[in-house]
Amino acid sequence: MHDEFSRFHPTVSFLYFTAVIVFAAIYLNPVMLIISLIAVLVYSVYLGGKRSLRFSALTILPIGLFAALINIAFNHNGMTILAYLPTGNPVTLESLIYGVCAAALLTCVILWFFCFNKVITSDKFIYLFGRIIPSLSMILSMILRFIPRFRQQHHMVVTAQKTLQNAKNQKGVFAKLRHGVNVFSIMLTWALESSIITADSMNSRGYGLKGRTAFSNYRFYTRDGAALIVLCVLIALQITLSVMGCARVSFYPYYSLEITPVAIAGYITYALLCAVPMIINLTEDIKWKYFRSKI
Repeated sequence: MHDEFSRFHPTVSFLYFTAVIVFAAIYLNPVMLIISLIAVLVYSVYLGGKRSLRFSALTILPIGLFAALINIAFNHNGMTILAYLPTGNPVTLESLIYGVCAAALLTCVILWFFCFNKVITSDKFIYLFGRIIPSLSMILSMILRFIPRFRQQHHMVVTAQKTLQNAKNQKGVFAKLRHGVNVFSIMLTWALESSIITADSMNSRGYGLKGRTAFSNYRFYTRDGAALIVLCVLIALQITLSVMGCARVSFYPYYSLEITPVAIAGYITYALLCAVPMIINLTEDIKWKYFRSKI
């Protein structure tokens, strides 16, 4: 599907992702985590489709479960004992809830960074920070661009090597070992060669020199200003409500979650903030279908 939010000015996108990633990393409130997890799952599937869903199920879910099990195995705080491990250590309700919340927090942060990588491309990152920190922005941009290129090149090399291996009828352990060594050698050579070519290219273009101009294809429109104002208001409200204790939760010695008017206001504000991209996308989809029906 077409993501309309990614067409907004890079300043708007970067401010949004900075806010949701920071909030996702500091909130251990279960309600906040559920809101963030639902919002980022929906948005990641909207961006990546079934591939994103498969990535979440096969990669992120095991990591989250592992983090939760580690906490249960080594954290025995809490007063509500559910069972005892073979070692004699207790499994408490408080440590179980804390482990699930910690796993959900880790999952949310990873998925938000996945969405960040999809929307904030390397050219947007250079546009935002190229004049402030040219060297660092260039390095980060190259890293973001290098990972998908490396995966694509690795797939091509592996396919080519398997074709050659089958053509020569080579099978067995030594053939597989030789295949792995060849792939590693080719990928290492490709990575070094690509880095040298990129460095020479940027040096020839005068990247980082004083007074150097840069082409930019981004313009700040009225809708970007409106979106920026809305984001600033929501972020300011969320910070204010957080200071007032909207995300307050206690895990030890007993689990306690108070539902107060301030907490409810914080949940609603946080839900609106997390849902900003999908609200924009759904609004544009409805408008597009409406105008198509009028043709």
